[in-house]
Amino acid sequence: MKKIFQALRLISDNSILPPADYLFDGQVIQELPQGAEYPSDAELLPCEGLLASRGWIDLRCFVGEPGLESRETFESLGAGLQLGGFCEAVILPNTHPAIQSVNEVAFVQQRAKELFSTIHVQAAVTKDTFGEDFTEMMDLNHQGVRIFGEGLQSLSNGDRMMKALQYLKRFGGVLFDHSYDPLLALFGQMHEGTTSTVLGLKGIPRLAEETAIDKNLAILEYTGGRMHFQALSTAGGVDKIRKAKRKGLQVTADTSIYQLIFDAEDLMDFDTSYKVLPPFRDEADRLALIDGLKDGTIDALVSNHIPQDVDAKFMEFDLAPFGMIGLQTFLPAMVYLEEVLGWPLLIQKLTSGPASVLGLPVDRFDTLTVFDPSAIWEYDLRNNASVSQNSPWLGKSLKGRVEFMVNKGKFLKVYE
Repeated sequence: MKKIFQALRLISDNSILPPADYLFDGQVIQELPQGAEYPSDAELLPCEGLLASRGWIDLRCFVGEPGLESRETFESLGAGLQLGGFCEAVILPNTHPAIQSVNEVAFVQQRAKELFSTIHVQAAVTKDTFGEDFTEMMDLNHQGVRIFGEGLQSLSNGDRMMKALQYLKRFGGVLFDHSYDPLLALFGQMHEGTTSTVLGLKGIPRLAEETAIDKNLAILEYTGGRMHFQALSTAGGVDKIRKAKRKGLQVTADTSIYQLIFDAEDLMDFDTSYKVLPPFRDEADRLALIDGLKDGTIDALVSNHIPQDVDAKFMEFDLAPFGMIGLQTFLPAMVYLEEVLGWPLLIQKLTSGPASVLGLPVDRFDTLTVFDPSAIWEYDLRNNASVSQNSPWLGKSLKGRVEFMVNKGKFLKVYE
């Protein structure tokens, strides 16, 4: 069971360390002193040219079980998480029925035991995520749930938001919310701007996100508690979170990695693979998100992996649902951004950043993601791990591949 990663370069929050040998003894990972003898029963894994860090954590991805297996199953989710390098992931509650009672949570926990990656449940705040009647949050917490939210929906009812924060304070829970005003975004298909005007599509204004963030921050300041803002997309939203942190509010935030790569102009061909929520914004918003990552306003990068039925994306743009798959292509996206953000900052947003959001220890070295930043591979339907196909990268040559993973006593060679 023992593994030795030879000449591996480990990335910390601040730097890339010199090559060293690391021993995985079946429990934790530790650096071997230079010149130390290898254990006779250890398998040697040459890692020249490879990089590694503590195991990555994704705070936002979708699985269809129960009820929506045509979009993603636990088996396909597990394969995507492995290929994406994620040792842990938070799944959204928007299944059918929603993850809203002890029964659904127990089902998910049982299915998750079969996966290499650790699954954290985000349970619904309201029944069926309709924003009306509350779920039994105390009972769900007794089942091991500490993360609550409406997932793909915004908890836009201010009264429910206030009471939810008050409930969660009783057991140290955290409220996740994709904050936007659904009425201001009503019938919107993409970012409201020059491109939406040219294409003749109803736009989703920045105002939809920014007014919701303002309201939710005001409620949080009134109630206290912890709130995590998901999928930030606007410069104004980043600035509001920045000011809230300076004010001392217990807020954290993430953004989708593809928001840093694409913008509204990528929709000029009406390719429904680019139709996501929140929508791709303008260049100024993209640069503001990058600044927010650099100054610590944004704590984590997420895949925002939202698979859709294959047929659902093959229709008119205004009828197609929102969402893009993004687990398997996450590392190539990071390789694309590395020149701008650097590996230490990118890794921080996948390790210590999301770990702090979840309240996980950051000093125990029992997870590892090892990857080759220069490996070239073709992404096509034959090797697509997802049940769904809604990705603009399908059919393209990509750079960056995950090689090995360690997760709490388990070892995986991702590519045989």
